[in-house]
Amino acid sequence: MDKQTITIYDVAREAGVSMATVSRVVNGNPNVKPTTRKKVLDVIDRLDYRPNAVARGLASKKTTTVGVIIPDVTNLYFSSLARGIDDIATMYKYNIILANSDENEQKEVQVLNTLLAKQVDGVIFMGNKITEELRAEFSRSRTPVVLAGTVDPDEQVGSVNIDYELATKDSVELLINNGHKKIAFVSESHEEPINGVYRMNGYKAALEEASIEYNEDLVLQSEYTYKVGEAVYEQLVKAGATSVVLADDELAVGVLNAALDRGVSIPEDFEIVTSNNSKLTAMTRPQLTTVVQPLYDIGAVAMRLLTKLMNKEETDEKTVKLPYHIENKGTTK
Repeated sequence: MDKQTITIYDVAREAGVSMATVSRVVNGNPNVKPTTRKKVLDVIDRLDYRPNAVARGLASKKTTTVGVIIPDVTNLYFSSLARGIDDIATMYKYNIILANSDENEQKEVQVLNTLLAKQVDGVIFMGNKITEELRAEFSRSRTPVVLAGTVDPDEQVGSVNIDYELATKDSVELLINNGHKKIAFVSESHEEPINGVYRMNGYKAALEEASIEYNEDLVLQSEYTYKVGEAVYEQLVKAGATSVVLADDELAVGVLNAALDRGVSIPEDFEIVTSNNSKLTAMTRPQLTTVVQPLYDIGAVAMRLLTKLMNKEETDEKTVKLPYHIENKGTTK
């Protein structure tokens, strides 16, 4: 039998059951006798029958597919979140379409519309900020959207994060308690609320409580790549920084290695705290002191929240903040 033409009808005929019974087996309906289920599954294996997801979608108005928009698939922060999303999606029998938006606002909108055109049942968005254009697309579509590792300051869209403000404040306080007054803060664009509002507020609050004057020369904006670490470290030295809080691990590795290449003792002469606890933090020597975010859990909880919204279940809260802590791994005293 040609595998391309195998239908639910063929499976039903071969197994000697109704098409409704095959449908129940395929969809995991518990109301099927174990012996019947085994018989149907054996035929499905033998014929290599693959249910047509599109056809099933047309019948049920659901495609059991979720779109995930990721700004940079190579960044370990986002790939760790994606892993959590994928595992929970698999548990709830959703397929994932992963789309890379290249941290480009125009492309984010384009990718979102492409996913909506594919009739996805829900979308998880990981990006740097919710632009007005993006918000308009979210509102126009009836498709549920959840943000993972992304904040909606208006709290209109469901989101899962940590408390970035408090985590940054704790990071700066660690350095203040170690005797530093020239503490730098480096992140991507301050146009993004996570960096420009939450992390910046935490940075300023820690300085203010310790009566340390805010110095804008110690606040840098940088892309999140290893290769810019060298230039960033040069700027930090020029500004007189004795320690730094960085919002990205790959950038932190670049800064650490630039310091070590110049013969600087870490943490004796210069201290570093990074923000994501991706596996990079354990690969450096010394290992990087970091905010420990539950990256996998952020993805997993975001996907679970999305399943609730897609199935119109009750949700306690749409803005979820997960716990974090700071782990001293070796780049702080």
